[in-house]
Amino acid sequence: MASTDAVRNVVLGVSGGIAAYKVASLLRLMTESGLRVRVVPTEAALQFVGAPTWSALSGQKVSTSVWDDVHEVPHVRLGQNADLVVVAPATADLLAKAAHGLADDLLTNTLLTARCPVLLVPAMHTEMWEHAATAANVALLRERGTHVMEPASGRLTGADTGAGRLPEPDEIFAEVQRLLADTQSHNAKQDDNVDADPHATWSGAAAASGTKRRTQDLTGRHVVVSAGGTREPLDPVRFLGNHSSGRQGFALAETAAARGARVTLVAANSHLPHPPGVDVVPVGSALELRDAVLAAAKDADVVVMAAAVADYRPATPAESKMKKSEDADERLVIQLVRNPDILAELSADRPRPGQVVVGFAAETGDETGTVLDHARAKLARKGCDLLVVNEVGEGKAFGTLHNTVVLLGADGSERPVGPADKATVSDEIWDAVVTRLQ
Repeated sequence: MASTDAVRNVVLGVSGGIAAYKVASLLRLMTESGLRVRVVPTEAALQFVGAPTWSALSGQKVSTSVWDDVHEVPHVRLGQNADLVVVAPATADLLAKAAHGLADDLLTNTLLTARCPVLLVPAMHTEMWEHAATAANVALLRERGTHVMEPASGRLTGADTGAGRLPEPDEIFAEVQRLLADTQSHNAKQDDNVDADPHATWSGAAAASGTKRRTQDLTGRHVVVSAGGTREPLDPVRFLGNHSSGRQGFALAETAAARGARVTLVAANSHLPHPPGVDVVPVGSALELRDAVLAAAKDADVVVMAAAVADYRPATPAESKMKKSEDADERLVIQLVRNPDILAELSADRPRPGQVVVGFAAETGDETGTVLDHARAKLARKGCDLLVVNEVGEGKAFGTLHNTVVLLGADGSERPVGPADKATVSDEIWDAVVTRLQ
């Protein structure tokens, strides 16, 4: 059984790819956070990074063979005692073996005996990642509940570039932390459930107990997410903008990718790191965001408008920097024109049958109504399927790491979420979206 003490046990598998050298940094992040990590490399992995490195960084013995320390039955015990199994990099060969239950070394045996979440982090050349056999293996693994991260795009071995690059260690570590948090929540629930089946797998027991976990329920779906805040130019150096950091939109894109979706993230003026495996389209103004979202939405199953889009823009931006007048009493008057209502446009003219459209409403209460009063009226005007309502203000929503929202459905449903971290809020939103897709 997985550990129940304060120390969490993680098996870190390493397969034979050049990206293995980056995993040493991931191992350091894990151990410095207090995790007990046992590194299980393949023989091919040791051609890239030797056993002494893994042993020194983990403080644990390193072995590739089921014949070492046979009396401890390591090929069974490692998987049984783990809270999480991570394989990074996961090569095309490793993915194929995992998908078809092949077990010819200690790592692949451990994958078969694990009853905890398993996270595979692919890294390979683009042609290998896009091959039909690899795609089928990844789909099969996700269908069984294995978590498979999307690879990043960028420089590969030699001069090649494309999809297949190992995500950065801090991005992988963030996913490790989320999965461990899920298992901790599940274990706490199981401690209170005297009728729990002791022989259930982690995923099966979680489903039986109602404990939330991330699934691959968006596999095969294309989702479009807008994030950040638009900027409307006044002149070459000034603009009208807002306080949106893009954190919630980026979290929505990242969690959608983790649940198996192909994700297009239209990002307005955000300096956050790009989520791994997500196609990011940078934009500046509301008109640029509209063009990018409408183009991406043509084949999308879901469109989530999480960006803070300016309602108005200057009618005629100045071609040169506007100078301050010496007349202290002079007032600068700027004529504004209304920007297109992108959410209403998407809701009214959906290019695909069954497309789900989700809007965001950053609201404050006033003398005419509460936050939810204004949000319900907005939901009716916009015509979207789901509206995520934020109360905004000092220390609320914008730029924070946590969020509290209410999910309003066009079907009359109303569900509060939070306070919780933005990844958790994102998963709750995707849960609501998946029920509407079905």
